[in-house]
Amino acid sequence: WQHVNSGFVPPYQGSILLDKDGKRKHTRPTFSGQQIFALEKTFEQTKYLAGPERARLAYSLGMTESQVKVWFQNRRTKWRKKHAAEMATAKKKQDSETERLKGASENEEEDDDYNKPLDPNSDDEKITQLLKKHKSSSSSLLLHTSENESSS
Repeated sequence: WQHVNSGFVPPYQGSILLDKDGKRKHTRPTFSGQQIFALEKTFEQTKYLAGPERARLAYSLGMTESQVKVWFQNRRTKWRKKHAAEMATAKKKQDSETERLKGASENEEEDDDYNKPLDPNSDDEKITQLLKKHKSSSSSLLLHTSENESSS
């Protein structure tokens, strides 16, 4: 009781009100930026706090253990949702890339000349024509003639 009369105010803004029937009704506490920063920093390091760590953190931030516990539960839920959304986005991207590659390989299968092994004696003109024909599906493919081959 002494600390109540000494003007002690906890760093969070939460109070107990009475509803119309005279029952205790809790309002949602609002935490300071410093408290949230410390909670977030701790969450980056560990997603779960054991009893002693939770008690230490609560004490150092002027919060109750149950407030820290609930904050961590809520933060894990938010983290899982974000993680699930990122995974879904990555899967969509991967699926569309797979679809694109599948489409490109189907085009190549239709062209027998492109899929046949090249005759070692093929002239550059024939190779250039094949590459031009398939430039859209394999635009990153470059033809390089090695200096070593021509000089030996």
